[in-house]
Amino acid sequence: MRHLSHAAALFAACSGESFLNFSEPSQRMDIRGFALGFCALFCLHGSVSAVSTCKLKAKFNLNSYKDVEKKKVVIGGMFPVHKRIASNDGNTSRVPVSSGCEGFNFRTFRWTQTMLFAIDEINRRTDLLPNTNLGYVIYDSCFTISKAVEGTLTYLTGQDEAVPNYRCGNGPPLAALVGAGGSDLSIATARILGLYHFPQVSYSSTCSALNNKFQFPTFLRTIPNDQHQSTAMAQMVLHFGWTWVGIIAAEDDYGKYGIKDFKEQVEEAGVCISFSETLPKVKPQVFHISSTAKIIVVFSSDVDLSPLISELLRHNVTNRTWIASEAWITSALINQPGVSPVLAGTLGFGVKRAEIPGLQRHLLDLDPFADPLTEEFWETLFNCTLDYGKALRLAREVNSTLSRAGVPDGLCTGTESVAQLGNTYSDVSQLRITYSVYKAVYAVAHALHHLEHCEPGNGPFVGKSCADITNFEPWQLMYYLKNVHFKVPNTDEDIYFVDGDIEGYYDIINWQLGGDGEISYVTVGHYNGSAAPEDRLVSCVCFSAPKPPRSVCSENCQPGTRKGIRQGEPVCCFDCIPCADGEISNTTSQYARECVLCSGDFWSNDAHDACVPKIIEFLAFGEPLGITLIVIAAFGALLTIAVGVVLILNINTPLVKANDALLSFSLLFSLMVTFLCSIVFLGEPQHWSCMTSQVALALGFALCLSSIMGRSPEEVELLFSLNIGDAAKSILSLFASGKTAVLMLRAVACTVWLIILPPHPVKNTSAQNIKIILECDEGSIVFICCIFAYDIVLALLAFVFAFIARKLEDHFSEAKCVTFGMLVFFIVWISFVPAYLSTRGKFMVAVQIFAILASSFGLLFCIFLPKCYILLVKPERNKEEMMKPRPKPRDGTATGTSASLATAATEINASFASTAVDDQEKNN
Repeated sequence: MRHLSHAAALFAACSGESFLNFSEPSQRMDIRGFALGFCALFCLHGSVSAVSTCKLKAKFNLNSYKDVEKKKVVIGGMFPVHKRIASNDGNTSRVPVSSGCEGFNFRTFRWTQTMLFAIDEINRRTDLLPNTNLGYVIYDSCFTISKAVEGTLTYLTGQDEAVPNYRCGNGPPLAALVGAGGSDLSIATARILGLYHFPQVSYSSTCSALNNKFQFPTFLRTIPNDQHQSTAMAQMVLHFGWTWVGIIAAEDDYGKYGIKDFKEQVEEAGVCISFSETLPKVKPQVFHISSTAKIIVVFSSDVDLSPLISELLRHNVTNRTWIASEAWITSALINQPGVSPVLAGTLGFGVKRAEIPGLQRHLLDLDPFADPLTEEFWETLFNCTLDYGKALRLAREVNSTLSRAGVPDGLCTGTESVAQLGNTYSDVSQLRITYSVYKAVYAVAHALHHLEHCEPGNGPFVGKSCADITNFEPWQLMYYLKNVHFKVPNTDEDIYFVDGDIEGYYDIINWQLGGDGEISYVTVGHYNGSAAPEDRLVSCVCFSAPKPPRSVCSENCQPGTRKGIRQGEPVCCFDCIPCADGEISNTTSQYARECVLCSGDFWSNDAHDACVPKIIEFLAFGEPLGITLIVIAAFGALLTIAVGVVLILNINTPLVKANDALLSFSLLFSLMVTFLCSIVFLGEPQHWSCMTSQVALALGFALCLSSIMGRSPEEVELLFSLNIGDAAKSILSLFASGKTAVLMLRAVACTVWLIILPPHPVKNTSAQNIKIILECDEGSIVFICCIFAYDIVLALLAFVFAFIARKLEDHFSEAKCVTFGMLVFFIVWISFVPAYLSTRGKFMVAVQIFAILASSFGLLFCIFLPKCYILLVKPERNKEEMMKPRPKPRDGTATGTSASLATAATEINASFASTAVDDQEKNN
């Protein structure tokens, strides 16, 4: 064509008068005739040359509907009437021809007929394009990109043979393309149409990638963008608390972009993807869904998903809830008889549904002989052939006989009833994509109407000009399409485009099993992408069961446990680990990764789901152990008083006189103080009780030990007679004579202790986690160690004093009793130390009181029980001569020696023994 234009230009140049300029007219005429002949010959040569160099490289094989004769404007359409392309024989010995199509799709054929119905309805209207009769050119995309590209190029060329960059036809102008079906197909066609600023209005391409106006400047659609659908699916998953989800997507832009948006949103909200699979278009992939995920989201067309459903039925994969995209939620290709065990309960999002009056009649009133596509539809629907010769050949091949009328078996009559079959083609109960096709055709028609009725001088183009309906450019119609705003007939839905998209509105559809075992589509909710985020999902009860299905990798951790991540697994797969002591979790949630530490005076309960106040522990007066210790202490104090009373009643007897009554009463008083101070350790510690108990105990034992060490001057003199060394005698003399100073020193030390760092009550929260132990803090470890260390020194010296004095044969041998008493004292307190350190709380106090009482009872019994025995039971022994030492041996020269003392002791014992025998004889 470029050569033809060049030749025409050359011919015009040759015919100009300025080509040659001769002066004579006759000469000018001759030369002009020669020049014209030469130019005509040259142009003819150029034309032949152009024809010889412009030739087709391949023949397209397209199924189509056409009606362009005597039409003012032509609207293009593209529908996937077939499911796939047929394989060719690979023969290269002839002109290449593109592959044919196979797998007739009744649903998409209904879409095709809907476009024809809408154009016919518009042509019959008087209020919309009253002066314009619309034509159409509709191609079959075969659900493949190559066929969609073939159809686009052919449509742009204007004839059956595509010539890129050229409009070879001279018929009515092309308005827009309605199509091309799936998102992959529309992306391919939109890239071509966008080069020429040619409008495209899609009815089913929802891929969010098409929202890019830089790549697809002339693409519009009457179906919501998949961004809305992905968000709707994500909100549904979150609404039902599903955290363990499988995803399946078609291996195309529709599946890839849709599932990508969905995945990003749910993963951001904490949902885990159990598995992610793709559905190839070339060869169906066989994979087994063995995941524990109960929810599976599928972004795919019905054609791509159909092979997988067959596999699921073959492997009996049940107990799954499928979340369907709008491309297959109402598809009869998927909802075949027998799929209910696998797909019952499916939830999905369907685009707006509408009733289209008159469409069903149009669908049923088909002429099977009108065109090849309708003929193929009829033959596929009724499983017969409209070709008599073909039917006859088939009958002969199977040895079938002719009927009485001479008609072979398998021949269609053309009068078969489409309505009686109840095929998906004639089912108008779920007009969703069909309604989208209807809206797309009307959008183009309204744009053409506004273009045609533009008022000159008020137009939108340069100089306020208008476009001519009989000869307009595609970009001019694009202006009106982008700004179109109309109401759809019969539904009054308001249609307008925002960046090429309409509002994102979906019906939530549930596949419910009816009483007849068939699946029905039940609308259970809505999604409005234009509403506020919290109001977008309006859902009713989506499941017939009391509770929706659960789909989690791990059940939510119950109160008292926390989430423990499993290494190498998604975060939704976890173990529930019990909270440690002192920590709680009080929510049932998969997000409870950490337990909360109880603070202050609180501790976790047994279930670890609440912080409760810690147990306040102290040795109370009223509890059994406290009462027992009080009784024992009171008994000891009363017993001490009783002993004192006995001594007072026998104050003038030799036994009492011989043992220094003043020191005995001092010892009894100190023992009564120790008995009674043990009671002060009981009860809730107070400031006064902490100070009183410690000081009374320290002074009590100091007085007791000082009284034990204080001997009479006669005993000191006897001690000096022992062979113990001068240093020892000096120490014993010092302690024996300075007991009053010792007590005064102890009193001063205790006073300083109480003033500077007195004992005080404290709450011990570290000894036991679940308890707060109320106890007394000593205030100063140095003071208490010094004071009680001094008591230990006194005890040791008292023991040594008594142990040495046991050799003295005087006063009823009291030194032996003191020795045994001090041994008991040491045994008790040596045993007390490990017992005290190994206990906590009130039992520590109990051990301390027990040690005080045991040591006090030991001293009381060992020192005063023998005396009371003689005073009360053997009063005859309470004589002065019994308290005197035996006479010294006659042959002894030295006094006070150990030998003489031993002899004297022997004599005294013998005297006691003889006296005891005489008393027994008198009694008898």
